[in-house]
Amino acid sequence: MGLSKDFLWGGATAANQSEGGVLEGGRKLANVDVLPTGPDRKKIAAGNMKMSEWDEQHYYPAKEAIDMYHRYMEDIQLFAEMGFKVYRMSLSWSRIYPNGDDLEPNEEGLLFYEKIFKELKKHNIEPLVTIAHFDIPLHLIKTYDSWRNRQMITFYTRYAETVIRRYKGLVHYWLTINEINILLHQPFIGGGLVFEEGENREEVKYQAAHHQLVASALATKLAHDIDPTNQVGCMLAGGNSYPYTCRPEDYQEAIKRDREGYFFIDVQARGKYPNYALKKFEREGLTIMMEDDDHEILDSAPVDFVSFSYYSSRTVSAHPEDYEHTTGNVFGTIKNPHLPSTEWGWQVDPLGLRNSLNQMYDRYQKPLFIVENGLGAVDVPDENGYVNDEYRIDYLRQHIQAFKDAVEIDGIELLGYTTWGCVDLIAASTGQMSKRYGFVYVDRDDEGNGTLERFKKKSFYWYQQVIETNGEDLSS
Repeated sequence: MGLSKDFLWGGATAANQSEGGVLEGGRKLANVDVLPTGPDRKKIAAGNMKMSEWDEQHYYPAKEAIDMYHRYMEDIQLFAEMGFKVYRMSLSWSRIYPNGDDLEPNEEGLLFYEKIFKELKKHNIEPLVTIAHFDIPLHLIKTYDSWRNRQMITFYTRYAETVIRRYKGLVHYWLTINEINILLHQPFIGGGLVFEEGENREEVKYQAAHHQLVASALATKLAHDIDPTNQVGCMLAGGNSYPYTCRPEDYQEAIKRDREGYFFIDVQARGKYPNYALKKFEREGLTIMMEDDDHEILDSAPVDFVSFSYYSSRTVSAHPEDYEHTTGNVFGTIKNPHLPSTEWGWQVDPLGLRNSLNQMYDRYQKPLFIVENGLGAVDVPDENGYVNDEYRIDYLRQHIQAFKDAVEIDGIELLGYTTWGCVDLIAASTGQMSKRYGFVYVDRDDEGNGTLERFKKKSFYWYQQVIETNGEDLSS
């Protein structure tokens, strides 16, 4: 049967991990700009340590990132050479509304993205645009306590309406909020949340989640009203949980863990809060403030498709203290003895991607889109800058075969596939450049040294072949 002829092959980046140019063109600081490398990064990401400006004690990799702000023409040319049908990218909220609560947008920021979209169109590359990808103007965090404040719905929808109207005809695929469930695991990255001593963190997180869900629904409705041809998706940090044993309590724990993420997509795809979430609020005494018409808003604008990231599966137990844990992932997980691990401790599970696709398609009966998947690894270039990254090709080959099986054997509906970090960029989890995902090597190290020159890796030519054959030729 094969993949459809209009299958969307491509790659993905995020503004905060690639653009740089942080204070250029009228842009102001966002939460992700003040995330340093080093041991404090995790504490800040978790909302346990306040970082509201740059200091001299830390290195902030987002300041320059890979300088796509000045080099996007070069990068788009490389994407076109690989044959991309789609390029998933995000907008910097603070490049368009520098403070977040501005009444008028920054025209220079709007023009910057307009030029990118027009350049993509020249190469017949469809933009898939994330409106908010771990990107919150710092002023909104300092002044309004970010997404814990209901006013954020107004600020976000103003921003969303501005970009959807401005780029009508240039952008047809939108994602509202990136990996929305990360809010529960890295609250500062996902929601700009910094916790105060003694407050109920679960209540704060789910209150912020409610505001994001309402804002997402309003943006979805706006996109459909402004241009009925727009397709709007939600975005989940995916990867299903396996019970470590066949003990019923381990299986129950796996269901519980998966629901932490599905909760958000259940609301965005189905238009209402699932009963298990309402019972959780009741059981744990969480008071989530909702206005009378919030449920109507959620019900009125379900998304058109469900997108997700997939890097690895997770393994859980009702008794996690009895087992060895992995080190790398944001999600706590027991080490699965049946799976190999990457250099950062992420376990490699291609069949898990097929399993995830089936579970989500069974659950939502909506088209799916894999918008992040890739291998973070240390690449060692030769004297000419060339990287023989057969290990990356092997990882991607296995995962592409897995989603092909999900389409061809299981019958799931899949719109496309965008690999993560198609050009090397700074890693969201660690801020490192040495954790590389791309088909294109960028001369930059973890301390910010290097020329930023781009070099094609072996995987560049391999992915070019994959796209050209619509996934039929996966050989290297």
